[in-house]
Amino acid sequence: QVQLVESGGGLVQDGGSLRLSCAASGRSLSTYGMGWFRQAPGKEREIVAAISWSGDSTYYADSVKARFTISRDNAKNTLALQMNSLKPEDTAAYYCAATKIKTMVVVIPKLYDYWGQGTQVTVSS
Repeated sequence: QVQLVESGGGLVQDGGSLRLSCAASGRSLSTYGMGWFRQAPGKEREIVAAISWSGDSTYYADSVKARFTISRDNAKNTLALQMNSLKPEDTAAYYCAATKIKTMVVVIPKLYDYWGQGTQVTVSS
């Protein structure tokens, strides 16, 4: 069992930056692929970025490429999402998630086994 807790969300102006963190407990994150997802009101949960267990492979949604960076520190059991050049359309609840699938970067929400409670990101125009 893995417990995930996100932090770092908040209110930021258009063009600003935020850094989200996800702290894990219960088991080492080095055995899991990881991802960041987001869900805006009335919309489905969508992939933002994903990273393999080793950190060698990453995936970014087209909407966040060149603005967001996903990273992990297996020694500290943490996952991070650096978000730059934020836009109002980035406003959503952001969730970190862990999947037992290690051999590839996973972008489908239902393939993830553990989820955090989410942290709200609001970008004002």
